Amino acid sequence: METLAYGYGLAEAPVWVPPDHELADGPSGGLLFSDVLGGGLHLWSAASGVTTVVPKRRGIGGAALHADGGVVVTGRNVQHVWGSQTRTVLTLEGATGFNDMTTDTDGRVYVGSMRFMPFEGGQPVPGEVWRVDGDGATELFGDIGWPNGMGFSPDGRTIYISDYAAGKVIAHDLTSTDEARNRRVFAESPSRAADGLAVDSEGSVWVALGAGGLGRFSAGGTLEEVLEVPAGFVASLCFGGTDGRDLYITTADNTEQPDRRGTVFRTRVDVPGLPVTPASV
Repeated sequence: METLAYGYGLAEAPVWVPPDHELADGPSGGLLFSDVLGGGLHLWSAASGVTTVVPKRRGIGGAALHADGGVVVTGRNVQHVWGSQTRTVLTLEGATGFNDMTTDTDGRVYVGSMRFMPFEGGQPVPGEVWRVDGDGATELFGDIGWPNGMGFSPDGRTIYISDYAAGKVIAHDLTSTDEARNRRVFAESPSRAADGLAVDSEGSVWVALGAGGLGRFSAGGTLEEVLEVPAGFVASLCFGGTDGRDLYITTADNTEQPDRRGTVFRTRVDVPGLPVTPASV
């Protein structure tokens, strides 16, 4: 495990940024990540270290690049941020905020809505997963106790979501008309925690297991591997790098050097990650 950045309350929402993607001040490759508790969306790069892309904003549990430049972030609402410009993508009456998110190959946004305040001691109230496209927002499915990491199978016909409250990854098949069907438990976390999620090119699903490191589940839902991470709580992950085989990991702490608090790690894996299409909404 290579340490890239540290000193955060809860490092979350990692997204790999290719060198040609424009953020606030032009192209800048590296890794985006948030600090849910301390605020801000930050960019780590080998050339510049850590810089802040979106200052102060708290509760960013998910992020995605936008095809027109900038980044889409969650929080109290879902916004497209490009430098000093912001545009609201989604807000919902009764939702306390939005957690993790992903996109499909058409660039549509999928995001989990929250119905309680997780960091204020509130008991989980089931939320929903919403799809946002050019026609607005559609509830895809509900009854997710604590919506968390999301991803798609390589063929795009299965959507996975971590339910942190249940410690499980839930799967739905998507019909030809994009309706969610055949709800099922895809995998149960051995640590009883299921947070961030990413899918590799073989269709295996990598899940942040909280205190359990990272778990790699086969396309059939069998736990194949557990990757140890020097942290008491592993929050999220993403693939990146020039060949997609860099694995970036965000945590709430650091067990090897506790004073470093929330840490961003990088390691290498054999199977590259499945590319995530930039948002187009």
